[in-house]
Amino acid sequence: MGHYKPLKHKSVFLKGVFKNVIFAFYVLLISLGIGILGYMYFFNLAWDDALLNASMILTGMGPVNPAIDRASKIFASCYALYSGVAFLTSVAVIFAPVLHRFLHRFHMDTEA
Repeated sequence: MGHYKPLKHKSVFLKGVFKNVIFAFYVLLISLGIGILGYMYFFNLAWDDALLNASMILTGMGPVNPAIDRASKIFASCYALYSGVAFLTSVAVIFAPVLHRFLHRFHMDTEA
């Protein structure tokens, strides 16, 4: 049988979850900022319309304003690809400690 460490105290675990949530929040905030600036620059949108477009793309809903010229299409494409990875990574970062604790608690031993 394998050897394993005991579970961390609940307060230590929750502190770790909180740190991960804060990290994911900052990643999403920076990603949203990149999108807002890009939509303002390439699409000539006001900040509120840029916020709407960036948040819709970041969450996978799709753009509100269509891209007209080549530069805006390239930005929208790159931002959409980046956003998909950034959003899913942020969700994974939030749930990783919970899943780790769950698996650690039940200690699935792969050795026969």
